[in-house]
Amino acid sequence: MKIAIISDIHDNLTNLKIFLSWAKKTGIEKIICCGDVTNSETIDSLTQSFVGEIILVRGNMEVYDEHLLPRYLSINYLGRYGVCEVTGVTIGVCHEPDYIPRAMELSSTIKIIFYGHTHKPWLEEKSGLILVNPGTLGGVFQKASFSFWDTESGQLELKLLELIK
Repeated sequence: MKIAIISDIHDNLTNLKIFLSWAKKTGIEKIICCGDVTNSETIDSLTQSFVGEIILVRGNMEVYDEHLLPRYLSINYLGRYGVCEVTGVTIGVCHEPDYIPRAMELSSTIKIIFYGHTHKPWLEEKSGLILVNPGTLGGVFQKASFSFWDTESGQLELKLLELIK
């Protein structure tokens, strides 16, 4: 399965449109969003342009009404942090890195944690746990970036939006 991980869109609809075009061409089947989408217009754009499941956590800058999220059938909303299974791999998702320990408490089988907030793209392995920050799709304080994960090949990488074709 081909999965894209995004975070910190901060309502940059131009960058979101570029990313979603790449996602469609690449055959992305699922998006994990680590928060700071910001407003409901951005959620509308994301859900109307992407047909697969969107796993979403709440960031610290959200202004949308989270009580309206159930109307988006493609969104699997985990709240501030959560755990889910993707092709047999247990993953944790949160926005602020401070929530990583809380997500870890939800399952002893987590293999990967995706998080955002710092806007700094980051990928590291610590004691068998992979930590991934896709950076900021909105391009705030850093170049616009996201992550790509191919669960079949195991490929997990950071990508700069300006370099995608």
